[in-house]
Amino acid sequence: MRILALTNLYPNPIQPQRASFNRHQFRLLAQQHPMRVIAPTLWLDEWNLKRRKGLRMPAVRQVVNEGMLVDHPRYWYTPKVLRGLYGHFYRESVRAAFARAVAEFAPDIVFAPWAYPDGWAATELARSHGLPVVIQVHGSDVRQLDQFAGRIEGTRRAIRQADGIIAVSADLGLRVIEMGADPDRVRVIVDGVDKSSFFPGERHQAKQLLGLAPGKRHLLFVGNLVEVKGVDVLLRACASLGGSGGDWQLHLIGEGPLRGQLARLADSLGIASRVKFHGSIAHEALPDWFRAADMFVLPSRSEGVPNVLLEASACHTPYIASHVGGIPEIAGMGASRLVQPGQVQELADAIAQCLLLPPLQPAAGPRDRSDAADDAAQFLAETLSGHRQKDNLSHTSAA
Repeated sequence: MRILALTNLYPNPIQPQRASFNRHQFRLLAQQHPMRVIAPTLWLDEWNLKRRKGLRMPAVRQVVNEGMLVDHPRYWYTPKVLRGLYGHFYRESVRAAFARAVAEFAPDIVFAPWAYPDGWAATELARSHGLPVVIQVHGSDVRQLDQFAGRIEGTRRAIRQADGIIAVSADLGLRVIEMGADPDRVRVIVDGVDKSSFFPGERHQAKQLLGLAPGKRHLLFVGNLVEVKGVDVLLRACASLGGSGGDWQLHLIGEGPLRGQLARLADSLGIASRVKFHGSIAHEALPDWFRAADMFVLPSRSEGVPNVLLEASACHTPYIASHVGGIPEIAGMGASRLVQPGQVQELADAIAQCLLLPPLQPAAGPRDRSDAADDAAQFLAETLSGHRQKDNLSHTSAA
């Protein structure tokens, strides 16, 4: 089975840490099946990174990453307006790369992690080449449609037209069925973690390795600095801890458009000296951060199934997270406590209480990521088989 993946959520030369969850999934799929990737880069990201950091995409927008040939066409779109046309912009931005990949690679199936515009464009282009499409939904692509009305119709069409849908949680599986997906074409596959990297360790030793002060309680957040992640709520909760949290330090790992705003908020709350912005770091460096942290906090306003919670669970790091999306489905895999999203005082109380008496660690944790990749490969193979049977029936009827 030859798989052509189409998604903007994948590392590129100027964003090497982008969407590590897809990078690892593709790497594992490629160990079983030949795979090629089309990962368009947003023109606005390119412009911002060139202006701020002097980073430029190479002239040849094709690289080999972990044994896979990857094309990086530029995705042209109109920022914040005409969202209903983003699928069309995306399709035309990748059309030439898609046609070239079909001619050179001869894929059997197209895999598009993210519903819109990626999934919509994938269904449009794949249909013109007679290829089946599986879309994987992650969370915000179907959970936050009310915030972007222009995306609603394109997302619904993508979900209805796809030959298969992988949902990373049962919550998302029900949501796509409500949006019109055939239940028989929806498969819930909860991700796993790389257990060779994410495993329990001695906290004091990990703190020493990272140079963290041994006398402090270290709180950790890992994620994009965007509104949906609720980092503003976390900062306000930390500011209200007072002495109940002891001598604490908050570490924020990740980048995003709200970094400057969040830094100013920390300063206005009087906690700037206790908050450290570490920026984006390599995924391979995260296990030591999880092992060093006294508490991981994810105060998201919306989520699918966050890989960071699975990784925290695998490292036996206690965590507090919002009771949203698929998080309740995986809470039993780790030492967890869930709170309502957006509730500053509830989050502050939970942090103080869990630092004093951490939640109990369950006997069983998350599964290995390779098992999830095996399930995804199996579903892709089943979808391809169903597509071929349908084609054979059509040809037989026509004859």
